[in-house]
Amino acid sequence: MAVEELQSIIMRCQILEEQDFKEEDFGLFQLAGQRCIDEGHIEQLLEIIQNEKNKVIIKNMGWNLVGPVVRCLLWNKDDGKRKYYFLMLDLLVKLCNPKELLLGLLELIEEPSGKQISQIILLLLQPLQTEEQIQTDDYGLCQCCNALIEFTKPFVEEVINDKENSLEDENEKLKDELLKFCFKSLKCPLLTAQFFEQSKEAGNDPLRCFASEIIGFLSAIGHPFPKMIFNHGRKKRTWDYLEFEEEEDKQLADSMASLAYLVFVQGISIDQLPMVLSPSYLLQFNMGHIEVFLQRTEESVFSKGVDLLENGLLRIEDNGLLHQYLEIKSFLTVPQGLVKVMTLCPIETLRKKSLAMLQLYINKLDSQGKYTLFRCLLNTSNHSGVEAFIIQNIKNQIDVSLKRTHNNKWFTGPQLISLLDLVLFLPEGAETDLLQNSDRIMASLNLLRYLVIKDNEKDNQTGLWTELGKIENNFLKPLHTGLNMSKAHYEAEIKNSQENSQEVQKSKDLCSVTVGGEEIPNMPPEMQLKVLHSALFTFDLIESVLARVEELIEIKTKSTPEENIGIK
Repeated sequence: MAVEELQSIIMRCQILEEQDFKEEDFGLFQLAGQRCIDEGHIEQLLEIIQNEKNKVIIKNMGWNLVGPVVRCLLWNKDDGKRKYYFLMLDLLVKLCNPKELLLGLLELIEEPSGKQISQIILLLLQPLQTEEQIQTDDYGLCQCCNALIEFTKPFVEEVINDKENSLEDENEKLKDELLKFCFKSLKCPLLTAQFFEQSKEAGNDPLRCFASEIIGFLSAIGHPFPKMIFNHGRKKRTWDYLEFEEEEDKQLADSMASLAYLVFVQGISIDQLPMVLSPSYLLQFNMGHIEVFLQRTEESVFSKGVDLLENGLLRIEDNGLLHQYLEIKSFLTVPQGLVKVMTLCPIETLRKKSLAMLQLYINKLDSQGKYTLFRCLLNTSNHSGVEAFIIQNIKNQIDVSLKRTHNNKWFTGPQLISLLDLVLFLPEGAETDLLQNSDRIMASLNLLRYLVIKDNEKDNQTGLWTELGKIENNFLKPLHTGLNMSKAHYEAEIKNSQENSQEVQKSKDLCSVTVGGEEIPNMPPEMQLKVLHSALFTFDLIESVLARVEELIEIKTKSTPEENIGIK
């Protein structure tokens, strides 16, 4: 019955022109073909597909049968008719409309999960060919990438060969689909793919070979990567004529970032890049791509952003990156992204690498750029350790400035005072959590001690001495009060813990202590005492540096210029 129904539909469509096929015809053909497969009439269906009279019908409607055939091959592995399924799949791939077929294939690829992905892709792209799977390629990804390249090459060659033909519209449509395919490949799997680092192994890396082929496809269809990378982000892009779906357009930034990484870090086809481009120019165009990487949460992705940033910064001389670049949004969001990796990434090597890249970035900026970045990070990092790192860098820049013949206006005088206002203060006055902010406070005290020693009241190159009263009111006095309050609180907790220790030991129970409004997790009494004593030690350390700073200030304000010379 199903075969007769399908033949009836085909006979009706045979008398129609291709453009007269209706949506209803497509639906009826699919339902009847599906029933033929379900009822086992595979040989009769194969004869219908092979019939030359049905060529136009199969071209337009046959792709709907690919899904049912693939599912039969995937699930009915012991079926005696598998050879007919393979033959049918091969014919459908050869006869069907390439665009509709490709869309159907992509839909099928998105359905499965796990190891089924590789099985389905190989069925779709090379229905009559078997390959030797790479031993470590558990999910068949590399095998599928190789198959995908072989499947796509004829379409690329068709675009190249048809350049001189009159079928301009068809050629452009195929180019559009190939361009979208390249974009999707750059995002998945290449965005998250890991590549061999050693040069000897790189040549045998199947994913690297896949990436190289994709970049080659782009050039072959008229979109060489230099034009694409440097036009990305502008109002007018070279591929604006494409009608991207909304979701596809969102993925474009990921694809372009992946392309930039492959070229600049992996060095794929980098010889196509014009040699006249300056390092600053290259960094400017890559910063947007680096920002995209650092916004992602996958470690395999944001680590590529760190590598791409390193690649760009190493080309630039120290102090050679002009402050005007910080007017570009990505030049401030990228260091903020590094801060997130430094503070939130669970992998120590990536945290250290991000810290090193932030320091390298600081080194490359000119003085005004460093000043602007310091202000930005002090206002946005919200992390005591990061703020301490920035304050140490401020101290280094002041030291460099004071040693020069002509002082740097950004790290002396009024500009420096404006920066110190962000450093020499307590966020919540005397009630600031000194333990949580201990790194920042120690760095601030060390900076202040340095300024008092290096800058005499008579010279006042840094402007410190005219602002000393404000510093005392906003920083030193509240710090004194906060230390007294914190030490009293922790000493009381230690006393309570010691008094309860004997009873706890008898019952062998765990106890808890509340510090700063938060309860320390249950732990043995001896461990809690160590934590509390460690906090007191931190307060004592801060207090000792504070005392030394105040001692130096008193000496400097009361001594003569001759006596100042002896202070080290």
